[in-house]
Amino acid sequence: MLPVGPLMIEHRLIERMINVIEDELEKIKNKNDINPIFIDEAVDFIRIYADQTHHGKEEDILFRELKKKDLSKEHEKTMKELIEEHVFARKTTGELFEAKNRYINGEKNAINTVIEKMEVLVDFYPNHIDKEDNHFFIPVIDYFSKEEQDALLREGQIFDRRMIHRKYNDLVLDFEKERDLTDLSQKSDWIERM
Repeated sequence: MLPVGPLMIEHRLIERMINVIEDELEKIKNKNDINPIFIDEAVDFIRIYADQTHHGKEEDILFRELKKKDLSKEHEKTMKELIEEHVFARKTTGELFEAKNRYINGEKNAINTVIEKMEVLVDFYPNHIDKEDNHFFIPVIDYFSKEEQDALLREGQIFDRRMIHRKYNDLVLDFEKERDLTDLSQKSDWIERM
């Protein structure tokens, strides 16, 4: 399998979630009310799966290695655009989460921002995925030898294996910080050693 194969497979799940978000968006418009639990779960999916896991592999592995190559101007430009798009998606997702919080805290007109941010994400992801799948991933593989491709694929598998541990380690750390229970001297790199 090419190292971009898992990334393209992940795109299919992201597309499915975007369809679910679009369906929920229509419900919000019809009811003029939001389901905050759905928003939290959608934000979690985008932050953990689409961003930290998926974009994480793109940026921390594929793009890192592509920066070491003599890329064509077109590929270099596209990679920069993709990185900027990842930042945009993170920002938009954060704004969606904040708007949901304002709404549940009584700011009823925040529903307009919830709708706007969901519309942006529903519009953004299909275009972003198309750019990666059809205009970037396959052509840039030619910059790598078969051995380099195999190494990228293995590194992506290791990245995935560590992801669940990162998520819940961060959750516990956040709880510890809230309760002033954090002993930073006990910080360990155990996840990276897995």
